Amino acid sequence: MGLIELASNNSFWRGVDYYENKKVTVWKKNDEDTYSGTVKGSDGKQYDVYVDVEHPRKSKCSCPFAEDKRVICKHMLALYFTVKPKALEDYLTEMKEYERQLEEEEERRSIEHKQELMKKAKSMSKSDLIEELVLAWLRIEEIESSRYYYE
Repeated sequence: MGLIELASNNSFWRGVDYYENKKVTVWKKNDEDTYSGTVKGSDGKQYDVYVDVEHPRKSKCSCPFAEDKRVICKHMLALYFTVKPKALEDYLTEMKEYERQLEEEEERRSIEHKQELMKKAKSMSKSDLIEELVLAWLRIEEIESSRYYYE
């Protein structure tokens, strides 16, 4: 798993924000897969950051959230996106594709469910169908009235 996958959702989006707002004040490439830099925090303090792309758990930051812990913080991600902007672009593209696939699957299931309900409705007698319709309306009214009660 990489830095992005190991980060919390909050750290990821804060890291994106720090990257976009150019909070990385200085950085250098140590070797093929490690980078060091300084990132300006929300409190104005400067944090020393070390990112190991191949071994993300070896990454370090002097911020209170990550210091002496094996977690991925927003400062690490800001540095990572600064040195590897394509990683962010690729991840966001991948997430958009994943969301698109989920939406397609949801639409497919919705269509299948509607077809199943239509098949069931067509097999029912008119009086049974009317009774089911009235019960459904009553459930909808109950849901709507309870929703207004809690608003």
